[in-house]
Amino acid sequence: MATVSESIHIAQTLDGPVEQVAQPKAVVCAAPQLVAGSGLGLSAETESLLAERLRAAGLIIFVALGAFLVRRIFEIGSIDTRLEWVAFVLHAVVTAICGTIGLRLCMNCSKMVTHVRLTELLLFGSTAVYFVVLGYTFLLHGARNGFIAPISPMWIILIFTYSLLIPNSWQRAAVVNSCFAAMGFGTWLYVYQTCPFFQAMTAGNPEIRPGTVEVALILSIAATAATWGVYTIGRLRRQAFEARQLGQYRLKRLLGSGGMGEVYLAEHMMLKRPCAIKLIRPEKAGDQLAIERFEREVQLTAKLTHWNTVEIFDYGHAADGTFYYVMEYLPGLTMEQVVKMHGPMPASRAAFLLSQVCDALVEAHGESLVHRDVKPANIFVAHRGGVSDVAKLLDFGLVKPMTQNDNLDLTRDGTVTGSPLYLSPEQALGDTPDHRSDIYSLGAVAYFLLTGQPPFEGSTPMKILLAQANEQPIPPSELVDDVPADLEEIVLRCLQKDRNNRFADVQELGDAIRQCSAGDLWDRNQAKRWWKSNGCPDKKKLDDDVLNLVCV
Repeated sequence: MATVSESIHIAQTLDGPVEQVAQPKAVVCAAPQLVAGSGLGLSAETESLLAERLRAAGLIIFVALGAFLVRRIFEIGSIDTRLEWVAFVLHAVVTAICGTIGLRLCMNCSKMVTHVRLTELLLFGSTAVYFVVLGYTFLLHGARNGFIAPISPMWIILIFTYSLLIPNSWQRAAVVNSCFAAMGFGTWLYVYQTCPFFQAMTAGNPEIRPGTVEVALILSIAATAATWGVYTIGRLRRQAFEARQLGQYRLKRLLGSGGMGEVYLAEHMMLKRPCAIKLIRPEKAGDQLAIERFEREVQLTAKLTHWNTVEIFDYGHAADGTFYYVMEYLPGLTMEQVVKMHGPMPASRAAFLLSQVCDALVEAHGESLVHRDVKPANIFVAHRGGVSDVAKLLDFGLVKPMTQNDNLDLTRDGTVTGSPLYLSPEQALGDTPDHRSDIYSLGAVAYFLLTGQPPFEGSTPMKILLAQANEQPIPPSELVDDVPADLEEIVLRCLQKDRNNRFADVQELGDAIRQCSAGDLWDRNQAKRWWKSNGCPDKKKLDDDVLNLVCV
């Protein structure tokens, strides 16, 4: 699917760190899933929400238990039995566990965020165990002093804290809440069966409340009410999600987001055709410049019909004023993802894909359009029509007509648009780009495919831009083996600082790539074999689900 381009504003970002730009981390392959309770597993969105709620629950329980622990410390002299000491120590341990979980989640601990369900079990499981010991202690102490200690309130609080804070299906909530209720009632029943004082007191005075039946009813009603609340909240959440509808398209899940907009997997309600919908970010809705850029992206991309350019199906405005357009859904991965997951490409495959991108740019430049943000993340290596390794040029959000007929304010002075890692020197210096700027960027993409790294890196965007404008790249053959000399010559010619020294146009560049020694060594059959044994398993499953229309 189409990714979202990220604009770099000099005043806002050029002095900031760009660790993820200069030194990209390994791609984490995780297919987005549906909302919780959909049957397709825990989604990335739900996982993030669960981590956030666990953080809140951990801190809430920590503060509550901590307050009672402080009080208990001041009364430590009144602890006179081994059981009370066990309860006190367990109180301190569980308080520490809850505080640690809350603090670590505040710090985005990767292990806890990755294993949120185990973290949930540790948080609520340890609290429940403490409540069992505490309830047992309360009941024994009360029985010996002639009263029945109420243990239901603590279990009711735990049941509703879990139900209100933790996103769940109602079935799972019912199981957990039933366990809490059973643990509370089991504690009561165990004391009733084993403590003579408790038996004598309840048997001798039936007016003493609460009794066994009352405790069972109270906890059962609490568990049932809380579970019903989870069901109601879940239903409303699903209805709200399904209500996110744009025209004839129903949004299914978030696929990605960036500085300009968000991309959702969607489905045409009548045709049942999967597609990708890009819409402007809500916080950008009031930005007239962003709106104009967004509309221009649609209008200009819609003019392009080449099969190596992402296809636009539709365009419209939502009732709330949100702008959106509908693109084809692309199974596969971006060039950036392929290289980050599997390392540099063979020269033959790189040439095969680059020649296709050249073909897409031939049409765009023929329409007097400059892309201005050609980069690995904006080129998809897709499967289309039973064919693998189909290059698709995405995200014309920064595209600009070479004939200046439209509003010049759409690219304001002082703004650098595009990724600095693949920006041409003239763009880095603030000069007006032309079709040869796209040639430079495509040369930088070729460099990345062959070596696994961009031509220039730096700790800030400013340093990268200065390198783009002034430094010479290290020849690819000095970084990796098996780079043909003629292909290296093509790449380095694309990366010339003076645009007049580059290829005259992308047609000439495409012809040079096809005529080089690696130009005809890769074909569709090799691509098919590669995809069969490589790629991202999660993304493959998502692609299969989408193309089989099982995205419910």
